[in-house]
Amino acid sequence: MVSQDRIGRLAQQIGERLQGASQAPEDVQKGIQQVVRGAFDRLELVSREDFDILMDVLQRTRGRVEALEKQVAALEEALDANRAGGEVPAVADEASVDAAAEAQSSAPEEDAGAGETGR
Repeated sequence: MVSQDRIGRLAQQIGERLQGASQAPEDVQKGIQQVVRGAFDRLELVSREDFDILMDVLQRTRGRVEALEKQVAALEEALDANRAGGEVPAVADEASVDAAAEAQSSAPEEDAGAGETGR
């Protein structure tokens, strides 16, 4: 609902600028540009570049979460097998360790501040 209020105010301000259309067309255009810029500044928009960076970070994070979920599942299976008196297969442990190592090695350190827009 807030965006409708902002759009309503924007339309009202543009209408007010157009009422003074007897002014030079350049003045009207500059006035409308100021109103639109002000409206966009008040909206919390991100650039396409920042959006793409955040999407990339999100996809890598999802990959890490999936790898960790597999590792947890393998560890739970090993724990269940250990509780049941069976022997823990060494292959499952190595696969878990490999998956965790792979997930951590694909994580560059600069991801933490990648989405900042410098405001």
